[in-house]
Amino acid sequence: HITILNSDKNICSLKRQPISSARNMCTHKYTLCKSRFKKLVKIFCSFLHKFFLPLAPTCIFLFLYLLFTRFWLISVLYAIWWFYDYDTPSQGGHKLPVLCALKVWDYMRDYFPIKLMKTADLDPRHNYVLGFHPHGVLVVGAFANFCTNTTGFTQLFPGITSYLLMLPLWFRAPFFRDYIMCAGLIPSDKESASYLLSRQGGGNAVVIAVGGAREALDAHPGTYNVILAEKKGFIKLAMEHGAHLVPVFSFGENEVYDQFENPRGTWLRWIQDHLQSIMGISLPLFHARGVFQYSFGLMPYRKPINTIVGRPIRVEKIEKPTAEELDVLHQLYMDELNNLFEEHKGNYGVDKDTHLNFV
Repeated sequence: HITILNSDKNICSLKRQPISSARNMCTHKYTLCKSRFKKLVKIFCSFLHKFFLPLAPTCIFLFLYLLFTRFWLISVLYAIWWFYDYDTPSQGGHKLPVLCALKVWDYMRDYFPIKLMKTADLDPRHNYVLGFHPHGVLVVGAFANFCTNTTGFTQLFPGITSYLLMLPLWFRAPFFRDYIMCAGLIPSDKESASYLLSRQGGGNAVVIAVGGAREALDAHPGTYNVILAEKKGFIKLAMEHGAHLVPVFSFGENEVYDQFENPRGTWLRWIQDHLQSIMGISLPLFHARGVFQYSFGLMPYRKPINTIVGRPIRVEKIEKPTAEELDVLHQLYMDELNNLFEEHKGNYGVDKDTHLNFV
């Protein structure tokens, strides 16, 4: 009788096995689908920082197109708003914390991934000029770290609000200008930066990709060229307002895209340099991976970007600094940036014999 009962149990167990196996299979498939979906979301979100390339001309086209449709009133009303709001980009913009905290930026951060680290605190009673190096192809690290809160800028530097400088050209596109202002972007001219740095009470950090569009053309993987040797405008700006200087180096910034070879002296570089001098923007011919394959495409590589914020350099206010005073502070800044690079390069796979090349 006992043997029969055990046999019954074995039969029941055998009957339950297919059900249990099916459940496990469904769970596995669900987990796999969820993982793949999350990966696709991260890939899509990593592309968001590049939307400004096609989005600006699209917004211009939309504005003009609506004028010739039954929705013409939208463009007319926006034109009135634009006229009223014309000076806002040079007066700090409309930064919205809600936009900076959207979940999509977390997916973008995790795609690479991107991390922000500090070496010292920033006193919120002062204003700051943060020099971001290198520019990279599309300043991915600068956008993620200083235009969103996905890497914890507000937690690392409480009481500090960051503003990233961008070419004034982009603020002339209707609709688009409002989007980039909400993310904390302001025009890269002296008037816009001075407005923030002259605010009483401190707590403002103006972030400048010092190498600019020209440096983007030198952003090749494995290179550490920093256009800084003759860049003294941001130094003078800091001195005129007594804003402390902070060097920032972003390891991995040049690794997320490849470029077609364009050394100085080639016909391609000649064309790129001339277009940059005419339009103010550079046109690096970049490429990386695709969405479903890794050989070629416009999606960035999944390479880590580690942005290190250095120690602040105290700057005394001098409304009309002499050339000698500028040179002294400029050299000090270069030394501090070089020290920051040398101190941390070993942590991010940079060879000990590799050094910054100041151009």
